[in-house]
Amino acid sequence: MRPMSYGQGDSQQQWDPWKPHSQQPWNSGSSGQSPDWAALAEASEARAKRRRLLFIGGGALATVAIGTAVAVAVVSAGGNNETAGGPSSQLPGSADIPSATGTVPSFAPTSAPPPLDPKDFIASAKKDRAPLGPDILFPGTQLTMGETVYKKGPTADTRNCASAAKATLPKVLNDNDCTRLMRVSYTKDNVAVTVGVAVFDTEAQALKAKQQADKKSIIKSLAGGGVKEFCDGAVCRSTINSYGRYAYFTLAGFTNGKDVTTKDKAVFSTGDDLAEFTFRQIRRRGEAQASAAANE
Repeated sequence: MRPMSYGQGDSQQQWDPWKPHSQQPWNSGSSGQSPDWAALAEASEARAKRRRLLFIGGGALATVAIGTAVAVAVVSAGGNNETAGGPSSQLPGSADIPSATGTVPSFAPTSAPPPLDPKDFIASAKKDRAPLGPDILFPGTQLTMGETVYKKGPTADTRNCASAAKATLPKVLNDNDCTRLMRVSYTKDNVAVTVGVAVFDTEAQALKAKQQADKKSIIKSLAGGGVKEFCDGAVCRSTINSYGRYAYFTLAGFTNGKDVTTKDKAVFSTGDDLAEFTFRQIRRRGEAQASAAANE
């Protein structure tokens, strides 16, 4: 029987050291034969060649992988690589991107119109057009100031201002063209007070009448309707003031004819309360007209 070459035959496979369980190119069962050294050298050379090709191919793959990573990093950093594909290459340049610190939109300044001044509506007859009368300025049958209640008495209204005034006041009213004088009386216990409101066309006329009046410029007391005569020959306390086109006066005293002295606090407080109430009513008149004009 012809000897079988090592590495060939029907029952043996080519030995490959890289394959597990592959048979070596010598017969471990025949101790009388020596290995084929030429075959072993040829097989070793073939293996070395395959390993070199494997390392060269792996290095190329590694180079391609590194190059891809660098390309991705450049695109992600927003570089100017115009050959890079994908959505990143479509981003606008930095000069085309709106800046966060750009021009702030400006808006036209807006402001509400200034509020109407109530005093403007009672400063002249041209604007002071609301209904006017003693029962409008002094409504009801009584008024309360603080804790004090005053009972309302008679009212009077005249276009002849001088006829409702005494001493030096008639001349003052005539000189400044007073157009109307309204009066009303109030009582509290044995004290009575008459309030007079003189109406002028302008605020300047009312102010001038106030300035020209003196201690003898008084209105006539108004009695009737349960109010006894007072301040008719007796010493009484009087006041004068103005607001807008109105000058207003008070005359307070005792209903029993007693003279008023500086110790009679009840008379002074009665006159002050009615003067304050008159001022508030005139001011409210201006406020009401200013409010109505603002809502038109």
